[in-house]
Amino acid sequence: MTDRNRRKRFALTPPKILVLGFAAIILAGAFLLCLPEATRSGQGMSFLNAFFTSTSATCVTGLIVVDTGDTFTVFGQMVILSLIQIGGLGFMTFSTFFALIVGRRISFRERLLLQEALNNSSTQGIVKMAKTIVLFTFVSELLGSILLSFRFAMDMPVKKAIYFGIFHSVSNFNNAGFDIMGGFKSLTDYKEDPVITLTIGILIILGGIGFIVVSDLIEHRKKLKNISLHTKVVLSTTAILLVAGTVLVFLLEMHNSKTLQPLSPSGKLLASFYQAVTPRTAGSNTLNIPDLAHPTLLLTIILMFIGASPGSTGGGIKTTTFVTLFGAAWSQIKGKEDVVFFKQRIIPTMIYKALTVILSALILVIVVTMLLSITEQENNFLKILFEAVSAFGTVGLSMGLTPDLSPFGKIIIALTMFIGRLGPLTVAIALAKQNEKELYRYPKGKYLIG
Repeated sequence: MTDRNRRKRFALTPPKILVLGFAAIILAGAFLLCLPEATRSGQGMSFLNAFFTSTSATCVTGLIVVDTGDTFTVFGQMVILSLIQIGGLGFMTFSTFFALIVGRRISFRERLLLQEALNNSSTQGIVKMAKTIVLFTFVSELLGSILLSFRFAMDMPVKKAIYFGIFHSVSNFNNAGFDIMGGFKSLTDYKEDPVITLTIGILIILGGIGFIVVSDLIEHRKKLKNISLHTKVVLSTTAILLVAGTVLVFLLEMHNSKTLQPLSPSGKLLASFYQAVTPRTAGSNTLNIPDLAHPTLLLTIILMFIGASPGSTGGGIKTTTFVTLFGAAWSQIKGKEDVVFFKQRIIPTMIYKALTVILSALILVIVVTMLLSITEQENNFLKILFEAVSAFGTVGLSMGLTPDLSPFGKIIIALTMFIGRLGPLTVAIALAKQNEKELYRYPKGKYLIG
């Protein structure tokens, strides 16, 4: 191997920089959470638990081995909240924003990194998009904090209410799902509260539709008919999943005495809506997850696997990936050659990429589930599968397995959250050897399918 090829192989490409950047932030967060000042006991916590918590926060997941409100001091909670904010927006967005504040010019390499981090199709207008993202995030989290603070002030002192409002607004906008309610109970005390349910639900949706969509809507706010195909597909798919999810949760749980049955009619609707929203990679919950009926748990697994939209704070295979493959299958069933959305034909490479993403995600979930079935043998299979999909989708919902994970189980879930946040393809490209350009093509072959 020549020196040139060796340098090319180990060159820091945008995917490699993103992987290394996230890894560095996680390690820094883990060391901070190990400090005695981070925990109420004053003894710090083990590095493995700190690493797991830091990974969960940076990858905006929300799976926890210890209760955030009961275990961490304000300092520890602020470390977690900072990791959530950096992980949700991406460290490249943050660095670009601060570079613009001090008047530094953004290089082309940094624009390439932003393009990769935001999953955008080109570098054109990428810096403007980064500024829009930061402004939109600040405004959304501020409004969410104000509404939540007013509501929490009815149940607790004003200073504590403001703190709770800020924490839960930032956490849920970034689809992290961390809470400081204590007792591993998340938001179950507010299942019938319209202010908490709707405010946090909307924050989750806004953070999950993707910054590309937000930027497009702001740019074309006066002529919404000019929005891109991407925005149309994301908004329509999100709306369908939310409505279908709400209706299905309501129908499946309405007679469940542990969940919806005891609630008022409006409470049933609010709880059903929230349970349809939160699997879209948010992680906070108003219904106790282990109490859900098996069909609802399966529905939740499906929604967690699909996840949020590209370029958002959420994980999963993404809404566009799901609808692209669904559209391809539907076209084949109807005997049509083209996949068409909103009177536009989808190029074949997008279908191949969607298939690659879904297959990679399925393989990852299967491998993780199999490994956890070995390391966590005392737990039932549904618990393990639920945990694996939740970690991959960076959701944070749990049937109670996370606090009881073995050391190997914690490492497996932490790695899964890391891969899920960056995307299986990004991690694979970062680790893979860069291939040379193909100089020839083989003749076409044909065999039977199905």
